[in-house]
Amino acid sequence: METKTVDLYRHFGLAPPAEAGGQLACWIAHTPARVSAHRRRPAVLILPGGGYEHVSQRESEPVALRFAVHGWVPFVLTYSVAPARYPTQLREAALAMRYIRENAGAFETDPAMVAAVGFSAGGHLCGTLATCFDRPEVADIAPAQVLRPDALGLCYPVAVAWGDTHAASFQNLTGGDATLAQALSLDKLVRPDMPPVFLWTTRDDGSVPCRNAILLAGALDAAGVDFTFHLYRHGRHGLSTADPLTFSTQDPPSMSPDVPGWPEAMLDFFAQSGLVIHDE
Repeated sequence: METKTVDLYRHFGLAPPAEAGGQLACWIAHTPARVSAHRRRPAVLILPGGGYEHVSQRESEPVALRFAVHGWVPFVLTYSVAPARYPTQLREAALAMRYIRENAGAFETDPAMVAAVGFSAGGHLCGTLATCFDRPEVADIAPAQVLRPDALGLCYPVAVAWGDTHAASFQNLTGGDATLAQALSLDKLVRPDMPPVFLWTTRDDGSVPCRNAILLAGALDAAGVDFTFHLYRHGRHGLSTADPLTFSTQDPPSMSPDVPGWPEAMLDFFAQSGLVIHDE
């Protein structure tokens, strides 16, 4: 498996905003010819967290490796953070979706099987991508069907902009525009034509209270969206893959014993939604 990084602004001939991100790390799979000359794999766009202040490395390559070991082709977006404001991050995620679908042949992926998985503030970005794919903010990038993910994974997401939440994420995203922050609350953006959603968090997350995921689950249910919700009993914020790839073996975080299995549970859900390795 090879890796390369693509500057999305340069690739699409766009002028980047000041202090722009838009760097897409790509893992390139090579299926042995004796296995199949026509293998196609699902792809996953990974959106790390970081409060829209930075892009977490703990939720980048370790997550990509967990998906890759199951045969998926991962892409990790280093998106713009503060002082960059909305919709810069949404546009970069949309550019990433377009790039992944347009280059499916080179990556041995199926362009009709592209999931998006986000963590914390990256979960918020993931949620906006799955609900705002047909908005004017991204209409010039690609048609809505290109930008809409085929499945969604939301990991301890910053989901609601009101009440007990992670206010700093919305502050960084909107520059303190309270009206815009409320408009970007995911519980208000949920729509029936969203992709299937795998949602998880922990009961005692001290940074992004679990009410974020609980309220989002209620909104998904009310809208009739296909989803599953895992509320694990115990574990701090930012667990990422919840294994030695992302924590110290000398001082591992305390967590419920079923938390480290979330990637496989998510992949099972995605498979039930039709995202599987196949031969053409």
